[in-house]
Amino acid sequence: MASFYVIRGKDNGQHFPIRGALANIGREASNQIRLYDTEVSRIHARILKKDENQHEILDVGSSNGTYVNSRRITRQVLQSGDRVQVGRTLLIYTGGPEPHSTRSRDDVEIVTNRQMSELSQIRSSLESLNSHVLPSGSPIDELQPSSSSSGADRSPGSPAALQLSSADWEIVYQVGQAISRTGDLDDLLTQVLELIFQWIACDRGCIMMLDDVTGLLTPTYSRQRERPRERKTSPARKMTISRTILDHVVESKEGVLTSNAQDDSRWDNVESIARLGVHEAICVPMLGRYGTVGAIYVDTEMSAGVYAERQGKSCFDEQHLKLMMAIAGQAALAIEDTQFYRAMLQSERLATMGQTIANLSHHVKNILQGVRGGSYLVEDGLKKEDLAVIQKGWSIVERNQERISNLVMDMLSFSKDREPEIQRCDLRQVIDDAVELMLVRAQDHQVQLIWQSPATPLEVDMDSEAMHRAILNVVTNAIDAVSQFERVDQAPGQVTISTELSASQDQVCVHVEDNGAGIAEDELARIFSPFESNKGARGTGLGLPVSQKVLREHGGDILVHSQPGSGTRFTLTWPPYHAACRREDDWGNRKTVS
Repeated sequence: MASFYVIRGKDNGQHFPIRGALANIGREASNQIRLYDTEVSRIHARILKKDENQHEILDVGSSNGTYVNSRRITRQVLQSGDRVQVGRTLLIYTGGPEPHSTRSRDDVEIVTNRQMSELSQIRSSLESLNSHVLPSGSPIDELQPSSSSSGADRSPGSPAALQLSSADWEIVYQVGQAISRTGDLDDLLTQVLELIFQWIACDRGCIMMLDDVTGLLTPTYSRQRERPRERKTSPARKMTISRTILDHVVESKEGVLTSNAQDDSRWDNVESIARLGVHEAICVPMLGRYGTVGAIYVDTEMSAGVYAERQGKSCFDEQHLKLMMAIAGQAALAIEDTQFYRAMLQSERLATMGQTIANLSHHVKNILQGVRGGSYLVEDGLKKEDLAVIQKGWSIVERNQERISNLVMDMLSFSKDREPEIQRCDLRQVIDDAVELMLVRAQDHQVQLIWQSPATPLEVDMDSEAMHRAILNVVTNAIDAVSQFERVDQAPGQVTISTELSASQDQVCVHVEDNGAGIAEDELARIFSPFESNKGARGTGLGLPVSQKVLREHGGDILVHSQPGSGTRFTLTWPPYHAACRREDDWGNRKTVS
């Protein structure tokens, strides 16, 4: 499923899957992608589904504009890895077309077997220009085209009419711009090869990536130029690349320009380029900061008649080789950055997973210790036939059973995105049920739980089960906060629950207020972070994050107001009438806002 991931801004870390044919981005609660960025408009942009694998973003007259890959747009088709900026929020779009690697493996074959005795001649070779791509202080003439390049046919309309000079640097610039705008490896390779085909009159091209495990080059993306006379009569032929050339390029770290002459002993009579009818080819390594990441191969073939008409003039020259090395160097650096980014994301996932396991193991261990202690008392009471001891032990087991049940439910709620099952419900009844469950806990902690249930039903649209859990978590947190606070005035601890419907009836609020110790300002920013808890062994640190997640799935949020020593007020707020009912024409059958 296509989605957006926030990597910068107030909503950093939020993940928004795109559901349905249309989704809005903005501050308004009804937006599927709701951002709490004050520089984002109420409805900032729209995401339109073009087909199964593609989406388009449309700016809807926002105040500060919509940017894709640092360029302001009005309407643009999104590619996987595109960076979308609205206000101060930066999101990464994932989705889009399937990668090209499958087709490439079918179209390209790397051969090593000895099938013909012809040899290939290296007309020219060049050491890696990785340090010469855009060197500081190096003369530009090193890579600029020479007017005296030998053998190349520059006549208009000829196969090698490449219009070099300023065009050389233009293609290097275009490659640099293209690869800086994507974080998707398949898209990066596609753009590099497409630009090479625009610049050089090659017939076929392939980009190969080096497998870290096997050390072999694997075709990842390929392309063949379609000639008008071949469109209907000749199917695309499989590209065959000599393993000998690839090995030489990788081992020597130099690019080579080959032709069909037969006096180069380095190929040792193996797979000949001449056998394939390829008269000229360029193969260059992609050398990054830390080693070889792959290779780029392009070639051109001519029939004997065309070759005779050209009087042996070459299609490729040393200037093409130099510029191919420059392009390969830039591509290698971008590939390394992309691979580093992927590795960083994977590392963060593993680190988060490890932290989660460690925290959950700690809580489960504490719960099991409680169960073990209660079980010991039950067993001891059975031996002594002492009902009071049995009841005491069973109450301990029961409390810990409830703790592990709550932990599992919080884990399930927090671990995956879900669509609330929105129905018209009586909010009053949901709060009644939560208060009834919390009365015993409040009494045990000597806390007064105050809730004046309204005389008339309060009908709102919500997922009653999810909202019940969100309210329950906040009330539990408030009771625990009050019970831990030693008041100087000896006044009883209180937790007060109330409801409110805004004057415009576009927001319903549930207020949970306590007279506990309050929350320090530096802690407010962390209370909704997973596993952040001040309760020691008694808290999992998932209650408030789960509640916040539930409210945001409803298109709302939790607001906190607190002063140390004066208590805390949590406000759960969300639209009382769901977007699916209010905007059925715009949103179709979509049931939720996430």
